[in-house]
Amino acid sequence: MNSRMIKRLAVVALVIAAILAFWLLDLGQYFSLSYVKESQARFQAYYAQHPALMLGGYFLLYILVTAFSLPGAAVMTLLGGALFGFWWTLLVVSFASSIGATLACFFARFVLGNWVQHRFGDKLEPINRGVDREGPFYLFTLRLVPLFPFFVINLVMGLTKMPLRTFYWVSQLGMLPGTAVFTNAGKQLGQIDSLGGILSPGLIASFVILGLFPLVVKKALAWYRRRTGRQAIIEP
Repeated sequence: MNSRMIKRLAVVALVIAAILAFWLLDLGQYFSLSYVKESQARFQAYYAQHPALMLGGYFLLYILVTAFSLPGAAVMTLLGGALFGFWWTLLVVSFASSIGATLACFFARFVLGNWVQHRFGDKLEPINRGVDREGPFYLFTLRLVPLFPFFVINLVMGLTKMPLRTFYWVSQLGMLPGTAVFTNAGKQLGQIDSLGGILSPGLIASFVILGLFPLVVKKALAWYRRRTGRQAIIEP
């Protein structure tokens, strides 16, 4: 068994161990909206005493959640908006989510990418050509329009020949608007301290934006394709 195979098996074991630990230890309960709302005061008190440590831990945890394709990133973004405010959360989540997504892409490529390309290279050739020609725009579109779970995009792109550096910067740019919307919604959720706050104008506006965001992006991309003559590269 060569060293590359050993490294591949080590990566597979690491990913499986992380996923099993998440489910067997019932860690998902700590990423539920009800839990973070119940713990919000405690988190805020700790953040007031240790801001750098809290931000750093949040950053690393967010990377791990996205790298191992675990559920909880959306709730973490809402929590960040409530705890750290809009701009700090946008900065931290933008980089953490992009780094985690790139790691997930790398895991898929390192474990399966070469085998898939070798085994199905002739069938994947049109896809590889499309990625070479339209890759950044294609990925950017997928990131903007949430038709597929982000972890699926990370894994599928790992089976293509898109350079990881391209995957990273396009992902960071494409996920930024959605991150901003969720962060703003979290900031408004963090301001609820009574039943009357549930109907606050800011919270209502945040959820309106959250609901309209995919539709607006879809219309904007359709307009862009008409102006540039590009063919539709994803179908809603």
